[in-house]
Amino acid sequence: MKAAFYVRVSSEKQDVDLSISAQLRALREYASKNGHIVVREFADEAESGKTTDRPAFMEMVSLARQKSKPFDIILVWKYSRFARSRKDSIIFKTLLRKNGVQVVSISEPFEDTPTGRLLEAMIESLDEFYSANLGEEVTRGMRESASRGFCVSSLTPYGYRKVMVKDGNKERPKLEPEPEKAKIVTRVFKEVIEGKGLTEVAKGLNREGIPGPRAKGWIKTTLYNILTNENYTGTLVWGRSSIRNLPPIRVENAWPAIVDKSSFDRVQSALKSRSFPCLHPKRTASHFLLSGIAKCGYCGKALVGHDAKGGNFSYYVCGTLLKKGAGSCPARYTNDHELESAVVNKIKEHILTRENLERLVCLVNEEMDSLSNEYRERLETVEQNVADINRRLERLYDILETGKVKYEDLMPRILQHKNRLEKLQETKAELELKLNERRIELADVETVKNHVEDLRNLLSESSLTERKSFVKSFVKDVKVTGKEVELAYTIPMPPRGVMEDKMPVLSIVQNGGPLWTRTTDPGLIRTVL
Repeated sequence: MKAAFYVRVSSEKQDVDLSISAQLRALREYASKNGHIVVREFADEAESGKTTDRPAFMEMVSLARQKSKPFDIILVWKYSRFARSRKDSIIFKTLLRKNGVQVVSISEPFEDTPTGRLLEAMIESLDEFYSANLGEEVTRGMRESASRGFCVSSLTPYGYRKVMVKDGNKERPKLEPEPEKAKIVTRVFKEVIEGKGLTEVAKGLNREGIPGPRAKGWIKTTLYNILTNENYTGTLVWGRSSIRNLPPIRVENAWPAIVDKSSFDRVQSALKSRSFPCLHPKRTASHFLLSGIAKCGYCGKALVGHDAKGGNFSYYVCGTLLKKGAGSCPARYTNDHELESAVVNKIKEHILTRENLERLVCLVNEEMDSLSNEYRERLETVEQNVADINRRLERLYDILETGKVKYEDLMPRILQHKNRLEKLQETKAELELKLNERRIELADVETVKNHVEDLRNLLSESSLTERKSFVKSFVKDVKVTGKEVELAYTIPMPPRGVMEDKMPVLSIVQNGGPLWTRTTDPGLIRTVL
């Protein structure tokens, strides 16, 4: 191995066995016996080991940290020659070890013995403890700043800009609205409240050439992140994903609001109403096709699938009526076969057509491309942040190596950057994985159109689980009000522009009457988007 020597004495009065010449003589003999090639010798005379402000020491560390390092091992007479402070020893050995450079004492050969391995493990444990303890101190400081309403996040929300305000002898960042971008945020919230979908809002902004948060186009994910961010109400929320399981910091009126809380809450309700519902496991396991999506039009409760006569007859009944009995709800018992057939026929008639599937495939492909673009944009931002932190670390290391600034002043900042760098590397790996998963062949429009009949048959011939999933992919809910049935679709397009259709009434039974007496009056099924 290529080796470097490091020797040090505190004064000329040192014992002869610890003199510079004595140390070098012993190091050369050790290197010769072990086949090391000596490329550099570093010596500090009349320098205390209690500090790292030693010219030869800092030059050695600087060379050892380079990518094309001139040596792989640093030989010392004793570890006390390298540093007397345990903290100094841990920090600089860690810096060197991460670049593949070892520090070895020729009179304390711990590396080749169980004791040496134990001591090495102890050193690493101390290093880990020191880093974790410092991380806690940094977190404590950031939580204190956040609790006082200062913006400690590295990212600035779109529509705001950071301004420095006096805090004693220091300056700390707060947020203030950026007029032009704040208008865009207000517009986005307003349009969603008016009933526009995220895709429609994004297309409007892109059509007008308005740059997004990263000076690029707008997509649904970007808008969703803005619409669900409480920062725009003037509320600071920090530490939601604390690795130490600490409660998040929440400060009201931390900075001027762009959106009032009433508008923010209305948007959250709108977004929630458009999201896919989470079904109870009992509904998922039910053998009724419309479990979880059929509702009573009178009281809003779910329609419960119910078997009678030992399973020979089945029907849907309002949950309120089933639990509280006659008179609790004017709803009626509905034949399960008739209701399910009506819904399936409407899906076939209005959704599973060549022209609608063509449009649906285009929307899916467009969405997949949008997600890929979003991942690429986020990956680009992460890579820029990684490069920026590496540059900052290099500057801090260079300052440290000059010896002009004590490491005690710089190490907290260095470790803060390194913790941030580690998190960014994890995020980068996740984004790269998601991008790889997205690199699949997009659905072919013609292929899907040619399978229209197969899809229609799927609703009738496949297993119950498959038919349930298929129906819930297109229908958000089915509302039954007396003789009227209302379907709300999940797909973002009207079925041929038709909003109402007439069809034979569903079979219903008056409460307490014969179970399957059918009526012949015409009824109405309304399809609603």
